[in-house]
Amino acid sequence: MDLALQTLISPIVLCFLLGMVARLVKSDLSIPDQIYQILSIYLLLAIGLKGGVALSESTFSELMWPAIVTIFLGVATPLSAFYLMKKVGKLDTKNASAVAAHYGSVSAVTFLAAIETTKMLGFEPEGYLAALLAVLEVPGIIVALFLAQGKDSSGNFKKAIHDVLAGKSIFLLIGGMVIGAFCGAEKISAVAPLFIDPFKGVLCLFLLELGIVAAGRLGDLKQTGWRLLILGCLIPIVHGAVGVTLATWAGMGIGGSAVFGAMVGSASYIAAPAAVRIALPDASPGIYLTLALGITFPFNLIVGIPLFLKIAQSLAG
Repeated sequence: MDLALQTLISPIVLCFLLGMVARLVKSDLSIPDQIYQILSIYLLLAIGLKGGVALSESTFSELMWPAIVTIFLGVATPLSAFYLMKKVGKLDTKNASAVAAHYGSVSAVTFLAAIETTKMLGFEPEGYLAALLAVLEVPGIIVALFLAQGKDSSGNFKKAIHDVLAGKSIFLLIGGMVIGAFCGAEKISAVAPLFIDPFKGVLCLFLLELGIVAAGRLGDLKQTGWRLLILGCLIPIVHGAVGVTLATWAGMGIGGSAVFGAMVGSASYIAAPAAVRIALPDASPGIYLTLALGITFPFNLIVGIPLFLKIAQSLAG
Protein backbone atom coordinates (compact mmCIF):
# COMPACT_ATOMS: atom_id res chain seq x y z
CA MET A 1 0.00 0.00 0.00
CA ASP A 2 2.86 2.37 0.84
CA LEU A 3 4.46 1.67 -2.55
CA ALA A 4 1.13 2.27 -4.31
CA LEU A 5 0.71 5.61 -2.52
CA GLN A 6 4.24 6.69 -3.46
CA THR A 7 3.47 5.83 -7.09
CA LEU A 8 0.15 7.65 -6.99
CA ILE A 9 1.63 10.81 -5.49
CA SER A 10 3.70 11.74 -8.53
CA PRO A 11 3.19 14.60 -11.02
CA ILE A 12 2.69 12.15 -13.90
CA VAL A 13 -0.14 10.13 -12.34
CA LEU A 14 -1.73 13.18 -10.70
CA CYS A 15 -1.83 15.03 -14.04
CA PHE A 16 -3.66 12.04 -15.52
CA LEU A 17 -6.15 12.07 -12.64
CA LEU A 18 -6.55 15.85 -13.01
CA GLY A 19 -7.52 15.33 -16.65
CA MET A 20 -10.10 12.73 -15.63
CA VAL A 21 -11.57 15.08 -13.01
CA ALA A 22 -11.73 17.89 -15.56
CA ARG A 23 -13.83 15.73 -17.87
CA LEU A 24 -16.07 14.42 -15.09
CA VAL A 25 -16.89 17.93 -13.80
CA LYS A 26 -17.47 19.09 -17.39
CA SER A 27 -14.61 21.61 -17.40
CA ASP A 28 -13.79 23.25 -20.73
CA LEU A 29 -10.14 22.22 -20.30
CA SER A 30 -8.72 20.62 -23.44
CA ILE A 31 -5.49 20.41 -25.40
CA PRO A 32 -5.93 21.19 -29.12
CA ASP A 33 -5.39 18.20 -31.38
CA GLN A 34 -2.43 19.86 -33.14
CA ILE A 35 -0.68 20.37 -29.79
CA TYR A 36 -1.47 16.79 -28.79
CA GLN A 37 0.15 15.53 -32.01
CA ILE A 38 3.24 17.65 -31.37
CA LEU A 39 3.53 16.29 -27.83
CA SER A 40 3.27 12.68 -29.05
CA ILE A 41 5.91 13.27 -31.77
CA TYR A 42 8.21 14.88 -29.21
CA LEU A 43 7.86 12.02 -26.71
CA LEU A 44 8.38 9.26 -29.29
CA LEU A 45 11.48 10.90 -30.77
CA ALA A 46 12.91 11.64 -27.32
CA ILE A 47 12.40 7.99 -26.27
CA GLY A 48 14.17 6.87 -29.43
CA LEU A 49 17.12 9.22 -28.94
CA LYS A 50 17.66 8.17 -25.33
CA GLY A 51 17.25 4.50 -26.25
CA GLY A 52 19.77 4.85 -29.09
CA VAL A 53 22.36 6.38 -26.77
CA ALA A 54 21.84 3.54 -24.29
CA LEU A 55 22.07 1.04 -27.14
CA SER A 56 25.44 2.46 -28.21
CA GLU A 57 26.71 1.89 -24.67
CA SER A 58 25.34 -1.67 -24.34
CA THR A 59 27.05 -4.92 -25.32
CA PHE A 60 25.57 -7.77 -27.34
CA SER A 61 25.69 -10.07 -24.32
CA GLU A 62 23.60 -7.58 -22.31
CA LEU A 63 20.94 -7.34 -25.01
CA MET A 64 20.70 -10.92 -26.27
CA TRP A 65 18.44 -12.52 -23.67
CA PRO A 66 16.24 -9.44 -23.06
CA ALA A 67 15.67 -9.22 -26.84
CA ILE A 68 14.80 -12.94 -27.08
CA VAL A 69 12.38 -12.62 -24.15
CA THR A 70 10.79 -9.54 -25.76
CA ILE A 71 10.18 -11.29 -29.09
CA PHE A 72 8.76 -14.35 -27.31
CA LEU A 73 6.31 -12.25 -25.30
CA GLY A 74 5.43 -10.22 -28.40
CA VAL A 75 4.03 -13.46 -29.83
CA ALA A 76 2.69 -15.04 -26.62
CA THR A 77 0.71 -12.10 -25.20
CA PRO A 78 -1.68 -11.62 -28.16
CA LEU A 79 -2.33 -15.37 -28.19
CA SER A 80 -3.24 -15.39 -24.48
CA ALA A 81 -5.35 -12.23 -24.80
CA PHE A 82 -7.18 -13.71 -27.80
CA TYR A 83 -7.93 -16.94 -25.92
CA LEU A 84 -9.19 -15.11 -22.81
CA MET A 85 -11.36 -12.76 -24.84
CA LYS A 86 -12.91 -15.70 -26.71
CA LYS A 87 -13.40 -18.08 -23.80
CA VAL A 88 -14.02 -15.75 -20.87
CA GLY A 89 -15.04 -12.49 -22.55
CA LYS A 90 -17.33 -14.31 -25.02
CA LEU A 91 -16.20 -12.13 -27.94
CA ASP A 92 -16.34 -13.26 -31.55
CA THR A 93 -13.13 -13.87 -33.50
CA LYS A 94 -13.12 -10.40 -35.06
CA ASN A 95 -13.39 -8.47 -31.78
CA ALA A 96 -11.16 -10.90 -29.86
CA SER A 97 -8.45 -10.38 -32.49
CA ALA A 98 -8.84 -6.61 -32.31
CA VAL A 99 -8.43 -6.66 -28.52
CA ALA A 100 -5.49 -9.10 -28.80
CA ALA A 101 -3.68 -6.65 -31.10
CA HIS A 102 -3.88 -3.98 -28.39
CA TYR A 103 -2.69 -6.23 -25.55
CA GLY A 104 0.00 -7.79 -27.72
CA SER A 105 1.47 -4.38 -28.51
CA VAL A 106 2.70 -1.81 -25.97
CA SER A 107 1.77 1.58 -24.55
CA ALA A 108 4.67 4.01 -24.82
CA VAL A 109 3.10 6.28 -22.20
CA THR A 110 2.80 3.43 -19.66
CA PHE A 111 6.46 2.72 -20.38
CA LEU A 112 7.36 6.37 -19.69
CA ALA A 113 5.30 6.47 -16.50
CA ALA A 114 6.98 3.26 -15.28
CA ILE A 115 10.44 4.67 -16.07
CA GLU A 116 9.81 7.89 -14.16
CA THR A 117 8.16 6.09 -11.23
CA THR A 118 10.97 3.59 -10.74
CA LYS A 119 13.55 6.39 -10.93
CA MET A 120 11.58 8.43 -8.39
CA LEU A 121 11.65 5.45 -6.01
CA GLY A 122 15.41 5.01 -6.39
CA PHE A 123 15.63 2.21 -8.97
CA GLU A 124 17.53 2.90 -12.20
CA PRO A 125 16.12 0.89 -15.15
CA GLU A 126 18.34 -0.23 -18.01
CA GLY A 127 18.67 2.33 -20.81
CA TYR A 128 18.19 -0.22 -23.58
CA LEU A 129 14.54 -0.72 -22.56
CA ALA A 130 13.57 1.90 -25.16
CA ALA A 131 14.96 -0.43 -27.83
CA LEU A 132 12.88 -3.30 -26.43
CA LEU A 133 9.85 -0.99 -26.55
CA ALA A 134 10.24 -0.70 -30.32
CA VAL A 135 10.74 -4.47 -30.66
CA LEU A 136 7.58 -5.19 -28.63
CA GLU A 137 5.37 -2.77 -30.57
CA VAL A 138 4.94 -4.76 -33.78
CA PRO A 139 4.80 -8.60 -33.34
CA GLY A 140 1.63 -8.61 -31.26
CA ILE A 141 -0.31 -6.64 -33.87
CA ILE A 142 0.83 -8.95 -36.68
CA VAL A 143 -0.03 -12.10 -34.70
CA ALA A 144 -3.48 -10.75 -33.79
CA LEU A 145 -4.27 -9.82 -37.39
CA PHE A 146 -3.21 -13.30 -38.52
CA LEU A 147 -5.65 -14.76 -35.98
CA ALA A 148 -8.46 -12.83 -37.69
CA GLN A 149 -7.53 -13.79 -41.25
CA GLY A 150 -9.84 -16.15 -43.09
CA LYS A 151 -12.79 -15.66 -40.76
CA ASP A 152 -14.03 -12.25 -39.77
CA SER A 153 -11.40 -10.01 -41.34
CA SER A 154 -12.71 -7.93 -44.23
CA GLY A 155 -10.01 -5.27 -44.28
CA ASN A 156 -6.65 -4.85 -45.96
CA PHE A 157 -4.07 -6.90 -44.03
CA LYS A 158 -1.03 -5.79 -46.07
CA LYS A 159 -1.96 -2.13 -45.76
CA ALA A 160 -2.45 -2.53 -42.01
CA ILE A 161 1.03 -4.03 -41.59
CA HIS A 162 2.57 -1.31 -43.76
CA ASP A 163 0.84 1.40 -41.74
CA VAL A 164 2.11 -0.13 -38.49
CA LEU A 165 5.71 -0.28 -39.71
CA ALA A 166 5.61 3.14 -41.40
CA GLY A 167 3.41 4.79 -38.76
CA LYS A 168 4.81 7.55 -36.60
CA SER A 169 5.22 5.37 -33.47
CA ILE A 170 7.61 2.84 -35.00
CA PHE A 171 9.17 5.31 -37.44
CA LEU A 172 10.09 7.84 -34.74
CA LEU A 173 11.20 5.22 -32.20
CA ILE A 174 13.49 3.43 -34.65
CA GLY A 175 14.63 6.63 -36.35
CA GLY A 176 15.44 8.23 -33.00
CA MET A 177 17.33 5.13 -31.88
CA VAL A 178 19.43 5.11 -35.05
CA ILE A 179 20.31 8.78 -34.53
CA GLY A 180 21.06 8.26 -30.85
CA ALA A 181 23.19 5.17 -31.52
CA PHE A 182 25.23 6.90 -34.24
CA CYS A 183 25.71 10.15 -32.34
CA GLY A 184 26.31 8.78 -28.86
CA ALA A 185 25.91 10.59 -25.56
CA GLU A 186 28.41 13.36 -26.32
CA LYS A 187 26.74 14.62 -29.49
CA ILE A 188 23.18 14.09 -28.22
CA SER A 189 24.05 16.35 -25.28
CA ALA A 190 23.85 19.25 -27.76
CA VAL A 191 20.06 18.76 -28.04
CA ALA A 192 19.55 17.72 -24.40
CA PRO A 193 18.04 21.12 -23.45
CA LEU A 194 15.16 20.32 -25.82
CA PHE A 195 14.78 16.53 -25.72
CA ILE A 196 16.06 15.53 -22.26
CA ASP A 197 15.52 18.32 -19.73
CA PRO A 198 11.84 19.24 -20.50
CA PHE A 199 10.84 15.59 -20.98
CA LYS A 200 8.94 15.09 -17.71
CA GLY A 201 7.01 18.34 -18.09
CA VAL A 202 5.89 17.43 -21.61
CA LEU A 203 4.88 13.99 -20.35
CA CYS A 204 2.67 15.64 -17.69
CA LEU A 205 0.87 17.66 -20.38
CA PHE A 206 0.39 14.52 -22.50
CA LEU A 207 -1.09 12.61 -19.56
CA LEU A 208 -3.38 15.52 -18.73
CA GLU A 209 -4.95 15.12 -22.18
CA LEU A 210 -5.06 11.32 -21.86
CA GLY A 211 -6.94 11.69 -18.59
CA ILE A 212 -9.57 13.78 -20.35
CA VAL A 213 -9.86 11.20 -23.15
CA ALA A 214 -9.97 8.22 -20.77
CA ALA A 215 -12.71 9.78 -18.64
CA GLY A 216 -14.71 10.33 -21.81
CA ARG A 217 -14.74 6.59 -22.45
CA LEU A 218 -15.98 5.59 -19.00
CA GLY A 219 -19.55 5.54 -20.30
CA ASP A 220 -18.54 2.77 -22.73
CA LEU A 221 -18.06 0.41 -19.75
CA LYS A 222 -21.76 -0.40 -20.00
CA GLN A 223 -21.15 -1.77 -23.49
CA THR A 224 -18.13 -3.87 -22.54
CA GLY A 225 -19.84 -5.65 -19.64
CA TRP A 226 -18.47 -6.98 -16.37
CA ARG A 227 -16.53 -9.85 -17.97
CA LEU A 228 -14.42 -7.48 -20.06
CA LEU A 229 -14.01 -5.09 -17.13
CA ILE A 230 -12.46 -7.92 -15.11
CA LEU A 231 -10.28 -9.02 -18.03
CA GLY A 232 -9.10 -5.43 -18.54
CA CYS A 233 -7.55 -5.63 -15.05
CA LEU A 234 -6.61 -9.33 -15.05
CA ILE A 235 -4.70 -9.47 -18.37
CA PRO A 236 -2.19 -6.73 -17.43
CA ILE A 237 -1.51 -8.47 -14.10
CA VAL A 238 -0.87 -11.85 -15.76
CA HIS A 239 1.15 -10.49 -18.67
CA GLY A 240 3.05 -8.07 -16.45
CA ALA A 241 3.93 -10.69 -13.82
CA VAL A 242 5.26 -13.01 -16.53
CA GLY A 243 7.20 -10.08 -18.01
CA VAL A 244 8.81 -9.21 -14.66
CA THR A 245 9.74 -12.86 -14.06
CA LEU A 246 11.34 -13.34 -17.47
CA ALA A 247 13.11 -9.97 -17.29
CA THR A 248 14.65 -10.91 -13.94
CA TRP A 249 15.74 -14.26 -15.43
CA ALA A 250 17.24 -12.37 -18.41
CA GLY A 251 19.45 -10.37 -16.06
CA MET A 252 17.62 -7.06 -15.63
CA GLY A 253 17.70 -5.22 -12.31
CA ILE A 254 14.71 -4.39 -10.12
CA GLY A 255 13.88 -1.16 -11.94
CA GLY A 256 14.32 -2.64 -15.41
CA SER A 257 12.26 -5.75 -14.58
CA ALA A 258 9.41 -3.62 -13.20
CA VAL A 259 9.41 -1.36 -16.27
CA PHE A 260 9.52 -4.37 -18.58
CA GLY A 261 6.57 -5.89 -16.72
CA ALA A 262 4.63 -2.63 -17.19
CA MET A 263 5.48 -2.69 -20.91
CA VAL A 264 4.29 -6.28 -21.35
CA GLY A 265 1.18 -5.68 -19.23
CA SER A 266 0.18 -2.54 -21.12
CA ALA A 267 -2.20 -2.13 -24.06
CA SER A 268 -1.44 -0.01 -27.12
CA TYR A 269 -3.74 2.87 -28.03
CA ILE A 270 -1.68 4.49 -30.80
CA ALA A 271 -0.26 1.88 -33.21
CA ALA A 272 -2.79 -0.91 -32.59
CA PRO A 273 -5.98 1.15 -33.12
CA ALA A 274 -4.63 2.43 -36.44
CA ALA A 275 -3.89 -1.10 -37.66
CA VAL A 276 -7.17 -2.55 -36.42
CA ARG A 277 -9.18 0.24 -37.99
CA ILE A 278 -7.74 -0.76 -41.40
CA ALA A 279 -7.56 -4.56 -41.12
CA LEU A 280 -10.69 -5.13 -38.98
CA PRO A 281 -13.06 -2.27 -39.82
CA ASP A 282 -16.05 -4.12 -38.36
CA ALA A 283 -14.46 -4.58 -34.92
CA SER A 284 -16.01 -2.41 -32.22
CA PRO A 285 -13.89 0.57 -31.03
CA GLY A 286 -16.21 0.75 -28.03
CA ILE A 287 -14.68 -2.57 -26.92
CA TYR A 288 -10.99 -2.38 -27.80
CA LEU A 289 -10.46 1.34 -27.11
CA THR A 290 -12.38 1.26 -23.84
CA LEU A 291 -10.37 -1.74 -22.64
CA ALA A 292 -7.00 -0.27 -23.65
CA LEU A 293 -7.50 3.36 -22.66
CA GLY A 294 -10.45 3.40 -20.26
CA ILE A 295 -9.56 0.37 -18.12
CA THR A 296 -6.05 -1.04 -18.55
CA PHE A 297 -4.17 2.25 -18.88
CA PRO A 298 -5.41 3.84 -15.61
CA PHE A 299 -5.23 0.44 -13.88
CA ASN A 300 -1.53 0.16 -14.75
CA LEU A 301 -0.78 3.71 -13.67
CA ILE A 302 -2.40 3.28 -10.25
CA VAL A 303 -2.08 -0.46 -9.49
CA GLY A 304 0.05 -2.21 -12.11
CA ILE A 305 3.34 -0.29 -11.86
CA PRO A 306 3.68 -0.55 -8.04
CA LEU A 307 2.60 -4.21 -8.25
CA PHE A 308 5.27 -5.03 -10.87
CA LEU A 309 7.89 -3.20 -8.80
CA LYS A 310 6.92 -5.23 -5.75
CA ILE A 311 7.17 -8.49 -7.73
CA ALA A 312 10.59 -7.44 -9.04
CA GLN A 313 11.78 -6.69 -5.52
CA SER A 314 10.53 -10.08 -4.30
CA LEU A 315 12.23 -11.96 -7.15
CA ALA A 316 15.47 -10.08 -6.48
CA GLY A 317 15.57 -11.53 -3.01
